[in-house]
Amino acid sequence: MFIAMNRFKIVPGKEEDFITVWKNRETYLDEVPGFISFNLLQGDSNAEYTLFASHSTWQSREDFTHWTKSEAFRKAHGSAGGNKGLYLGHPEFEGFDTVI
Repeated sequence: MFIAMNRFKIVPGKEEDFITVWKNRETYLDEVPGFISFNLLQGDSNAEYTLFASHSTWQSREDFTHWTKSEAFRKAHGSAGGNKGLYLGHPEFEGFDTVI
C-alpha cells in the first residue's frame, strides 16, 4: 500500500471555510483504479496557522502516480487556486510506502 499526504497551513479563523471547500469538492477518486480511502485530518493550531492533512490510501505507489497523471486528477484540482485566502503557502506533499 501507499499513503499520500498533503499538509496544509490554514489561516487562523478560516478552518471551517477550508473544511467546507473539501466537503463540497468533487474528487473523482472513485474513477481511479487502486484508490482505497481518503481522510481530511485537522491538527493543532497556533497563532500562525492550523495544520490540516489530506490522507489518501492506495493499493500501490504506481496507482497513486497514475492518479496524478489522470484526467480525474486535473478535474479534481481545476479550481484549487480559487481559495488562496485560506492557505499559508503551498501544500507540502509526503508519500509513504507501507513496510509492515
